[in-house]
Amino acid sequence: MDTGIFPSWDRFGFNLDNGEAINAVRRIQAGGKLRITGLHSHIGTFVTEPAAYRNASSKLAAFAASIDREFGFIVDYIDVGGGFASKNTLHAQYAPGRESNPTIDAYADAVTSGLLEHGFPPDKLPMLILETGRALIDEAGYLLTTVIGNKRLPNGSRAMIVDAGVNLLFTSAWYKHDVMLSEEKEGIMEETAIYGPLCMNIDVIRPAVNLPVMDSGDMLVIHPVGAYNLTQWMQFIRMRPAVVLVCENQLVDVIREAESLDMVKIPEHVPERLKNVCER
Repeated sequence: MDTGIFPSWDRFGFNLDNGEAINAVRRIQAGGKLRITGLHSHIGTFVTEPAAYRNASSKLAAFAASIDREFGFIVDYIDVGGGFASKNTLHAQYAPGRESNPTIDAYADAVTSGLLEHGFPPDKLPMLILETGRALIDEAGYLLTTVIGNKRLPNGSRAMIVDAGVNLLFTSAWYKHDVMLSEEKEGIMEETAIYGPLCMNIDVIRPAVNLPVMDSGDMLVIHPVGAYNLTQWMQFIRMRPAVVLVCENQLVDVIREAESLDMVKIPEHVPERLKNVCER
């Protein structure tokens, strides 16, 4: 549906604006084999304009009302999907995300306003479902990485190599993650490119961030990295590291062991007919 943002996410589902969605409902009702219980939409990802959610929820509410008028029932729920922005900063953003991205309250006001303007009676108001995973958990994740080398690039700028690359930090392709020192360090601040350890030119954590001179063995903290990284990290060149949980009471628990080559090989099987060949 058109919610005022571009590009429009229209790959899935039925088109609401051109009548395709209501025709699907009519076919379902005529068939008598299925029962419609809810409406679901997903308008995009990292949507920084709350008004788009007002448009979406308003259209879904109007759709639910039209279903009630034509078929005599109210859907059980309306799911407006996800896409709420976290406090991360996109590469295209100038101001830091924690200062410029909308708050949860702004999204909530937009969604509820769109739903309530259609006058559902309190006893017929559909349940509201949200899928705000990124906004909820992004700030819960921190990545600790160790400096393994420094160099000057041909243009004279400083570069730093760390032991965590895009194999672990997939979202560095679109986020300007905050990079912090693990402890105070003296030195002149200079714009520095941070590269990972992989043999790919795209292995860039931050193309430019102001840092003092770092020594091999010093550590950096990258934040927030709680959303979309663990689910997309890979074993390219490097094994995946341990994951720890730090609680508010300062207790620290390992919740995933660091990988070893033996762990990677566990699911692999050599066919019997090839074992002799492999051994030779």
